[in-house]
This record gives sequence, C-alpha cells and structure tokens, in this order.
Amino acid sequence: MTKEEKKLGPQRNRIDEIDRQLLDLLSERSSIVNEVIEKKIQNRLPIFAPKREDDKTEKFRQMAKERELDADWAEDFLRMIMASSRASQSSNEFPRATEEPKNILLVGARGGMGSLYSKIIKQSGHNVFEIDKHNWYELEAMAPKLDLAIVTVPINATVDVINRLAPKLKKETILADFTSNKTTPIEAMEEAHDGPVLGLHPMHGPDVNNLSKQLMVACAVRDADASRWVIEQSKLWGMRVVEADPQKHDHVMHLVQGLRHFVALLHGSFMKTYDLDPRDILDYSSPVYRGELMMTGRIFAQSAELYADIVFANEERRELLLNFIEHNDRLANMVKNDDKEGFIKEFEAVTDFFGSFAYQALEESGYLIDRLTDRFA
Repeated sequence: MTKEEKKLGPQRNRIDEIDRQLLDLLSERSSIVNEVIEKKIQNRLPIFAPKREDDKTEKFRQMAKERELDADWAEDFLRMIMASSRASQSSNEFPRATEEPKNILLVGARGGMGSLYSKIIKQSGHNVFEIDKHNWYELEAMAPKLDLAIVTVPINATVDVINRLAPKLKKETILADFTSNKTTPIEAMEEAHDGPVLGLHPMHGPDVNNLSKQLMVACAVRDADASRWVIEQSKLWGMRVVEADPQKHDHVMHLVQGLRHFVALLHGSFMKTYDLDPRDILDYSSPVYRGELMMTGRIFAQSAELYADIVFANEERRELLLNFIEHNDRLANMVKNDDKEGFIKEFEAVTDFFGSFAYQALEESGYLIDRLTDRFA
C-alpha cells in the first residue's frame, strides 16, 4: 500500500463499517419479511402486491432525492431487495386460494414444468397426484378424486394425452393444459371432456427461481366460474394473469415464439457455418450485441425437440416463417444491388411503424445495457 493510499484508511474503514450496518439492517428486514409471510399465508394474500410495491417505490425515490441520491439507482436497490423478499417467500409456503385443499393431477410430472409446478402446488397446501409414462396404470384409482388435471407434456404429445386422459375423468374435474399453443389443445379438450376446460400457458421456463411477476395466460373456455380458483391461485403465487382468447393468443405466439426461435437458429447456424466462436466474439462485443448473443445462446442450452415443436407447431406458424424468408429475400436484394437508398427508405418506414414504442425500447434496452455492462464487463 502506498503512502497516498494509507491516507484513505479512515474513510475506507468507515465505509466498511457502513457496509456491515447495511447487511445487519437487511438481515433484520429479512426477519420481518418472514413474519409477513406467515400472515400472508394465514390470510390468503398474494406474494406480489403491485400497488404496495409501486407506492413504496415512489416514496423511496422521493426519499432518495431528499438525500441528494440518484433516484434511479435507489429504485434499483429497492427492487433488488423486494425481489429477494419475494424469492424468500417463494421458498416456503404459499397461501391457498381455497378453503380446503384441492386434488390436482399433473400429467408429465417428471418433465421440467411438471416438476416445478408439482413443488409449488404442494407448497400451497394442495394434494398433488403425478402421472408419467411409468405409472399411467395408477390413473384409474386417482381419477375419481381429482378436482383439476393439468396436461404438461411436449406439444406433439398433448392431443394424444388429452384423448387418453379425458375419458377417465369425472365431469366436475377441470381439464387444463400447459401448452404454448392454445387453439388445438382446447378444441381437443372440449371434444374429449364434458366438464370445465381451461387452457393455460405459463410464459416462463422450468428454470425460474420463483413465479413472482411471471406471466400466466389463461383461456377459460367452458364453465369459467368452476376454474376461477385456479386463476386466483396463480395470482397468490405472485403471477401476472392475462385472460385471453385462444386464437388471439396463438396469433401473437407465432411471432413471440415461432419467429423468434427460428431467427435464433438462423443466427446460431450462420455463426457455426462461418466458425464465429461466441467466446471469441464476446471479447469484441458491445453490450447490445452481448445481450443479443446471450438470448441466442440460452436457446441452444435447451432441448432441440422442444424448440422444433414450437417452431413447427402448426401450418399457420410455418406459413408465417415462409413469408418471413420471402421478405428476407426481398431485403437481401438491397445488399446485392448496393441499394443504400432503399435501405434508408425501408428503415424510416419501420421507424414510422414502431412510432413511440421505439423510444420506449431505447429507454428500456438502455437500462438493460447498463446493468449488463456493470455486472459482466
């Protein structure tokens, strides 16, 4: 340590002491959060309370300004603390949406989503029944007890499993699925089952730390009142629930999932063909491209069959992808013809189409870039 650095000793010692005090206060806060968890469970209150968080965040920002601190930084700090609190709540028990426990069957319980929701449903005090290839014979004895049966198997097996499962269920049992396509599975459930039908699409993977702020799309297509407790249970897990029309959901998913995953394949395949090793690229990447590369890379850490099922889900989605390829060929002609003017014209037309969203995207992506740079640079 240099002579000049030694002069900083008193200030650095004080900073270290303040850091210890911060951790002590966070530990105390965590203990109080545990008390809140118990009361939420007793009173069946949701893990995520949006208005409470919004009000608290605004007040915290104001207090930061009064202390001449950066309000954006203060909000980030508070949101990290609140996220940790929600994660702590999610590692224990959850409040239950019903007075009495429900009997819930997960078909495909050994899969990623089946395993995740089996654990969470048990944490909510419901009774979980599990069926997979190895114990299908047990369904006969389970079926008369069931209040809800959820099909959580690969897309290409969903309709066959529905047709095999539904005849065993009593009419009062809610039949639901977790498929990322909704129209075809819902039609199959309505055809095979006379009771309540509920299409569900959890918009997350099995690797999430908790369900707080995750999105659940729900399509209650028959006897919605009977299925209401399922939607309320999702909210008690802290999820955001969007109730949607199946056809509209699928139309949007063609872009959100089908096209996005196909473009990821195109990106990754091109890198492979030209031997553009992602580890080498990282050394020269801007934060923006690093983020894009990470979103592409995470897909190739998962199942090829899963993404093939998503991309080739149905004829409408494949038609969209073919249109995308034709559109790409049209734009490629700009490159072949050195058409800079055409590029600018197309760029400006898309700018007009995106409108104010482009500026929202600039702001939000800027935030992500700053966080990526700070954490991984």
